[in-house]
Amino acid sequence: MKVLVIGSGGREHALVWKLRQSSRVSKVYCAPGNGGIADDAECLPADIKSVDSLVALANNIRPDLTVIGPELPLMLGVVDEFTRRGLHVFGPTQAAAQLESSKSFAKEFLQRHHIPTAPFAICDSMEDVLEALPHFHMPLVLKADGLAAGKGVVICNAKEELVSTAAEMLSGKMLGAAGSRVVLEECLQGDELSFLVVSDGERVAPLVAAQDHKRIGDGDTGPNTGGMGAYSARTIVDEQMSQWLVQHIARPVVAGMKAESAEYKGILYCGLMMTARGPMVLEFNCRFGDPETQPILMRLESDLVEALEASIEGRISDGVFRWSPDASVCVVMSSQGYPSTFEVGKKIVGLQEAGKMEGVKVFHAGTSKRDGAYFTAGGRVLGVTAQAAGLSSAVLRAYEAVDKISFEGAHYRRDIAARALQKV
Repeated sequence: MKVLVIGSGGREHALVWKLRQSSRVSKVYCAPGNGGIADDAECLPADIKSVDSLVALANNIRPDLTVIGPELPLMLGVVDEFTRRGLHVFGPTQAAAQLESSKSFAKEFLQRHHIPTAPFAICDSMEDVLEALPHFHMPLVLKADGLAAGKGVVICNAKEELVSTAAEMLSGKMLGAAGSRVVLEECLQGDELSFLVVSDGERVAPLVAAQDHKRIGDGDTGPNTGGMGAYSARTIVDEQMSQWLVQHIARPVVAGMKAESAEYKGILYCGLMMTARGPMVLEFNCRFGDPETQPILMRLESDLVEALEASIEGRISDGVFRWSPDASVCVVMSSQGYPSTFEVGKKIVGLQEAGKMEGVKVFHAGTSKRDGAYFTAGGRVLGVTAQAAGLSSAVLRAYEAVDKISFEGAHYRRDIAARALQKV
């Protein structure tokens, strides 16, 4: 079968890599892909901001399965258009993707269906913000309502900071249209958890849990990013907690969306805070996370194609995934200046040496390739991912691989999974 992956980041490279391992797959395309993905798939030009561009591409190559990587095509309704044309596509419809494309929709949905989440207020103006403020204690989390590539969340420690940041968001200066409405939210304390399930519109099957590291700097300092690294290990959640999360969060979300005539098929990514009051939903993503996908798929031993088709065809079961007991760690190498302004075109060296290491896969996120050499082409450049029997061994292996790679201005966090190792 022919498979098309839409997107150009590290998540899409991981999807291409895993899909290629299926005995049923004869050809993998990626649109538009990147320098590293081109080594594992045929990359085709496409504008992921244009439904017409993606439909034209699919009509040309007629894939047997399409997997949507990033959030924007989902928000634009690509799944709806592909489905109308009889194309097998993995992902939620435009209506279902509102769980990610609108923070206010998600918060009100959680409230309607009594799913645990932090107290919040939705604000369309500075007057709304100032009216809501007295009902909260600092610190507060300020969220842009729309899609902001992981950069629309700001933790504000003082009222002055919140007021000025909200004014920047609402004016459009900070995030454009994504910030035209904002959500104020109680700042929850605890450990964050990325809990993903695959749904067929009625049933769900959980993936192994992961933990992302959002901030740019060690010790969770600096601004939020799209994600600077992640790890997946059996120690993150036990089987009892996994079942609780399925029973009290994932299934109620899928049932609630069906009740609201927005059947949810695809990956449901529940961003959770494990608080003293119990797990609470921070946000939803309606697709595989980035960089969580990289360590999660490193642990997947069963056929990914089978799971994606089960979602599309309404036959998800508990046995759809089989996982390695190993731990896996992804360290993101980014361009100097990210998540603000950064330069591209820096030559990357050491990729071959790192890729030869046992249990290591270097996923390309923002790279280009010319004359046999790789160059930086984005903010997040590489996701250096390693697998080993234990978490500490996986961390050591990942950083050994990172040490073999270099490019001008390379930045990476040196504490991925450090908090988890301190608890061991």
